[in-house]
Amino acid sequence: MDDDRTSGANPLRRRADRTRTHLRAAFAVGCLIAVICGIAIGRDAWTDSGRAAEALLQHRHVVTATAVGGTSHRTGPGANERPVVVAPVTWQYPADRRHAETVPVPAGTRRGDTIRVWVDDRGDAANAPPVAADLAVQAFGLGAMAALGITLLAGTLVRVGIRVVDARSARAWESEWADVEPRWTGRLRPGPGADDG
Repeated sequence: MDDDRTSGANPLRRRADRTRTHLRAAFAVGCLIAVICGIAIGRDAWTDSGRAAEALLQHRHVVTATAVGGTSHRTGPGANERPVVVAPVTWQYPADRRHAETVPVPAGTRRGDTIRVWVDDRGDAANAPPVAADLAVQAFGLGAMAALGITLLAGTLVRVGIRVVDARSARAWESEWADVEPRWTGRLRPGPGADDG
């Protein structure tokens, strides 16, 4: 048996029990570290993506375009994406350069309607810069994934540790029982001289 007779220690509490307690405490600390890391990663992602969005906004411009044809539907690049309404439109940006492209438009757009189009510095149609809500969702997702990953890793390590402790404890118990059982049950232990009368 684990013999730990230090003053003030619970005599019924074995080393394996203390190790399990330490492992559970380590898991709690691991969860705290996961939360801290998740917040830090999410905050950094928010800051970095905000800077990138501000830099992109310096090279994006909104122009007024005029629809020159009827609308149609275009499928998105992904297999599961919904079709978008598009129409041929024209605009000028810079002032001396005319553009004509087919771009996404609101449903119900008719020939001659004006719409807003995001363009780059050359005047070509471009994606709109991300909005704050999208950046926040992305930052939260990265932080949550980091926290979850660290928590899962800590949980796996603690679970493995507890299994090792349980296996050692079971082996120690079997060994202790082999010593105690013959005396406790009154059965003689097999061995040399056990049958000697």
